[in-house]
Amino acid sequence: MSRSLMIAGLAAVTLSLGACASKPKELPPEPGTANTTQTMPAPMQPTGPIPGSQADFLASVMSDTVNFDTDRYNIDASDQGILQSQAQWLGRYPAKSITIEGHADERGTRDYNIALGERRANSAKNYLVSLGIDASRISTVSYGKERPLALGSDEESWAKNRRAVTVTVN
Repeated sequence: MSRSLMIAGLAAVTLSLGACASKPKELPPEPGTANTTQTMPAPMQPTGPIPGSQADFLASVMSDTVNFDTDRYNIDASDQGILQSQAQWLGRYPAKSITIEGHADERGTRDYNIALGERRANSAKNYLVSLGIDASRISTVSYGKERPLALGSDEESWAKNRRAVTVTVN
């Protein structure tokens, strides 16, 4: 009987070691057979600015800035074209609001320039309203001479600083 036990034990060890053997390697498919796994193309990434964003506004309008002559706040023919392009953009995005910032050059007192910047921002706002943009979508702020675009005490710098700038809010 001990020989039977020895053979049974040997068989058990052999079976146990056979179970621990490594699995056979998977072979690649034969040439000419179809591959069932397909890769999906990556989703297309949007190009250009996000519609309705400030970047989209800047890319879509003639300019975000209306410039003015010294001590003036009237909207001239070139300003009308700029504001018309802004009104068209605002018409495409009726949920968007804007702020028009009024600015002045460094000459004059702080109070005078704040008032002049306010008149410039309101002139641009009033023109947009005359084009059909709801006044509740447009706020104004005046920075007077506090936020110059160009630093310098010359006509070129002053001309750049006499402006109204439109900025999208939401």
